[in-house]
Amino acid sequence: MDKKTFDPDLIHAIFKQIWTKRAKERERNQSIDAVDVEVGACTSKKGRSTSANANALKLSSELLQIFISEAVQRAATIAEAEGGREIEATHVERILPQLLLDF
Repeated sequence: MDKKTFDPDLIHAIFKQIWTKRAKERERNQSIDAVDVEVGACTSKKGRSTSANANALKLSSELLQIFISEAVQRAATIAEAEGGREIEATHVERILPQLLLDF
């Protein structure tokens, strides 16, 4: 059974963009708060770059695919119960709280 999932390279690019953004925010906050900072090698975890191995990216891709499929199925059920044939934003808004609790 060949399931379609998101491309792990795409997920990695998204993660990398978020990690870069957070690192820049962290640097900006540290430069504001830092008065007496000892300069040295990056021995703390904050100084190291974030990465993910191939298995973690594959698992993240599969989890994201399952999450989105479940969201679409639940929203479709709500739309169908209301007599609609298309999923609207309000249908997704209604299923989102329970979906987030389930995951």
